[in-house]
Amino acid sequence: MLYFTYTIRPAIAGEQQEVMMAQGPYSDTVMDHFEHPRNMGEMDGADGMAQVGNPACGDVTRIFLKIENDRIVDVKFKTFGCAAAIASSSMTTELIKGKTIDEALKLTNEIVARELGGLPEAKMHCSVMAEEALRAAIEDYRKKQGEQGDP
Repeated sequence: MLYFTYTIRPAIAGEQQEVMMAQGPYSDTVMDHFEHPRNMGEMDGADGMAQVGNPACGDVTRIFLKIENDRIVDVKFKTFGCAAAIASSSMTTELIKGKTIDEALKLTNEIVARELGGLPEAKMHCSVMAEEALRAAIEDYRKKQGEQGDP
């Protein structure tokens, strides 16, 4: 079993302590994307944006897209959730950046989970949430494009 270290501050005055925590059922790739998320943040003037939540666990993901000539040139995310939710959002952004909209729409939660080195069955809903947020952000973009074209 792999471990990672957190430095914490005790509730009472004193020295900081290092606590070893088990990585648990997560792959090294999941842990890397959780500890060092890619493309995290918000985007002003996003061409497409969506927020999706999972009522069963309370996780929420927001995805922002910058699209030029039908290609995703930039993507950001904000996720409130567990390690699997953050890693799934991070991996999703990495997999779609630079892709056309049609290419991005081919991304499934199974591909995200596979690229993360697998997710426990109980955490697969996290990759589903990332896929749903992506699809909803693309739908938002397309809706805005349709509105801009109307007189």
